[in-house]
Amino acid sequence: MPFQQGSARTRQRTVLLVGIVVLLAALVLAVVLASILTHGKPEGSPEMLKWKDRGTTKNLQEVILGRCYNYVMARHSELGDMDCLKIWESLKQAFIYKNPCNITSEDYQPLMELASHPIPCNKSLFWSKTNDLAHRYTKSNQNFFTLEDTLLGYMADRVSWCGDPSEPGINYESCPKRSECESNPVSVFWKLSSKMFAETACGVVQVMLNGSIEAGAFKSSSIFGSIEIFNLNPDKVSAVHIWLMHDIGGPQSESCSGYSIKRLKSILEERNFQITCEDNYRPVQLLQCVHNPDHTDCRLCTNST
Repeated sequence: MPFQQGSARTRQRTVLLVGIVVLLAALVLAVVLASILTHGKPEGSPEMLKWKDRGTTKNLQEVILGRCYNYVMARHSELGDMDCLKIWESLKQAFIYKNPCNITSEDYQPLMELASHPIPCNKSLFWSKTNDLAHRYTKSNQNFFTLEDTLLGYMADRVSWCGDPSEPGINYESCPKRSECESNPVSVFWKLSSKMFAETACGVVQVMLNGSIEAGAFKSSSIFGSIEIFNLNPDKVSAVHIWLMHDIGGPQSESCSGYSIKRLKSILEERNFQITCEDNYRPVQLLQCVHNPDHTDCRLCTNST
C-alpha cells in the first residue's frame, strides 16, 4: 500500500514538472515571437524616412559585387587580389542604419583604402557636362581613365543607395536629393572619390568641357570646378590640357578665349600649372562624327595642292 501511494505522488510530481516545462517553453516562444515581430522597432523609433529621389538600387549587393568582380577579374586582372566581399561590406557599413543626411567622408574612408588603385601618369581625364562623350572616348581609347573608369567609379556609376535608422537599415523606396541635404550617401561618396581621383593624377591631365552650353563651359560649382581642380597636385601634375568640345551642328557658345575658360585658366595659373586649350580636339570630334558623318563639321580637310 505505501508503495502505491509513493508511486502516485511520483506521477503527480512528474505531471507537475512536465506542466511547468511546457508553460516555460510557451513563455519563451511567446517572447521570441514578440522580439521577432518588434525587432528594430522599439517604442518611439522612427518610421522609414521619405525623400524625393529614387530609392536604393534593387539587388544593390549583387550589382556592386558583380561589377567589382568584372572589373578586377576581366577588365583589370592586375587588380585581381582585391577582396570584393570586403569592398561591398565597407560600402554597406558606410550608410546602413544611418540617417542619410548625416553621412561623412570618414564613413567612406575604409572603402577608399580598400578599393583605390593608381592611375598611369598622363592618362587622367576629367570632365564636366560631357558625361556621355567623355565615356565614349575612354571606351574607344582605353589608355585614358575618367573617375568612372576606376574601380570605385565603375561600381557606383548610375547606382543609388541610402540607409535608414529603422529596419531593414536600407531605404529601397526613396533617398534624399542633393537639394534636400548635401551630406547624403551618394553625394559624399562622389565628392570623396573625385577628391582622391584628382590627388592621384600625375603628368599631363586632360579636361573635357562642353562649349555648347550657354551658361559657360566652366562652372565653379561643378565637381570639377569646386573639388577636382583644387586637389590636383602641382608637384605631380605638369600640365592641364583643356579639350573644349562643341555639339555637332550645335551652338558654339564659347571658345578657348571665352569668359569662363579665362576664369579656369586664371585658377590653374595661380596654382602654377601649364595650360593649353584646344577647340574641338580632333580625336574626340571624330567620335562625335560617328553619329553624324555627313555634317559639315565632320568633313575632313581635302585640300589638294
